[in-house]
Amino acid sequence: MIEAVVFDLDGLLLDTEQVWDEVREALTRERGGRWHDGAQGDMMGMSSTEWSSYMQKTLGLPEPPEELNRLVVERMQERYRERLPLIEGAVDAVRRIGARWPLGLASSSNRELIDLALELMGVADLFRVTVSSEEVARGKPAPDVYLEAARRLGVAPERVVAIEDSGAGINAAKAAGVRLIAVPNPHFPPPDDALERADVVLGSLAELTPDAVESASSRP
Repeated sequence: MIEAVVFDLDGLLLDTEQVWDEVREALTRERGGRWHDGAQGDMMGMSSTEWSSYMQKTLGLPEPPEELNRLVVERMQERYRERLPLIEGAVDAVRRIGARWPLGLASSSNRELIDLALELMGVADLFRVTVSSEEVARGKPAPDVYLEAARRLGVAPERVVAIEDSGAGINAAKAAGVRLIAVPNPHFPPPDDALERADVVLGSLAELTPDAVESASSRP
């Protein structure tokens, strides 16, 4: 029996993976760093502590991680306020599932960006809990954000269904012992071996219905 549903944010409700890519690449080049084609993939799912350290150590930026984190978040907030990159059907999907189950959110995004995005979407009141990977020991693909979301919801992980789009997110959810619906992001699709771990795979958020959630819970 499912008692709660936990959404991811970036790549699932917001088409932001390329926005993160653009912001961090621009900052890296401005500061004389060493951007490379695999940098976005490397940082996908990392907590802010992890990706800001990566930018300093691997990409060669001179500022300390705390300053890099601040600069990137400020630029992301500006982009959100200019135009929030909503994925089609995101708000309707949240409202549809929130009418049936308590909702949580487990995101690699910074707390400021989570709160701003949900406010701009007009769905902040539908989420009983939200967890940033800043608030746990490890980012995705570690299970920490999902375990913390389940704890705050007061629900056992096996009674939670997670909604994810990325390989790191899928692996995090499965490591936490929750049921999983994958809605692959077409720009950054998860690898096949991660996708095979999903209980249900959907083509879009329009297909995310209470019946789909129940289907995920019924898989052996």
